[in-house]
Amino acid sequence: MAGITTPQTHAPRDVRIEPIADDAWRVVFGSAIDDATLARVHALAARLAAHRLPGVVDIVPAYASLGVHVDLLQIDADEAVAWIRGALAGLDSAHTAAPAREVEIPVAYGGAFGPDLIESAALLGLDADALVARHASVVYTVAMIGFAPGFPYLIGLPEALALPRLASPRTRIPAGSVGIGGAQTGIYPRESPGGWRILGRTPSVLFDPQRDPPALLQPGDRVRFVPIDADAFARLSKAAT
Repeated sequence: MAGITTPQTHAPRDVRIEPIADDAWRVVFGSAIDDATLARVHALAARLAAHRLPGVVDIVPAYASLGVHVDLLQIDADEAVAWIRGALAGLDSAHTAAPAREVEIPVAYGGAFGPDLIESAALLGLDADALVARHASVVYTVAMIGFAPGFPYLIGLPEALALPRLASPRTRIPAGSVGIGGAQTGIYPRESPGGWRILGRTPSVLFDPQRDPPALLQPGDRVRFVPIDADAFARLSKAAT
């Protein structure tokens, strides 16, 4: 385990390693959804990735935990756990994640692109333009990818913009739809059902299996939404095909 502290060194006391299958473990940092916890998750993910052992199949960050999946034909379970413990040792003081990548996502808000914009603004006591301005004024962090391939769960939404999910989820939400669900905002990478309130849509392709990596956004990325009009949406959509 070159480059990772030996497992005899103590890992942080507030972190635990839980088996979730014979060949998978979850490293739990707590239950909070905040930047500090997320930074620890991403720092561990970066450290494990930098010293990845043969037989490690996947490293999956979430809000306050990290999943590690292995192939037991290539690596022993005890060795895998020792590797995780070694990466945890001294993590908070000795290792930080790489500088975040910043990505601008163009979004056409309202109208056919954002069918819930006006109602959402009314629920928040705002007009539509004010909601757009506030939603696009924040630099968000990709907490994790889930629900569908390439779907980014973004944290950083101001508390004042939190919205309840729709009482009846839609059976079809277009690819690229940008919405708010509770205290989070996110982007649907492909057409799918969903219950988030849709404010707009991006022409950016969030997931392309022919691309390396297939997902446009990765955990830890910083994201800023840039409002565009319908003409820009059409032009950028054409360029993306």
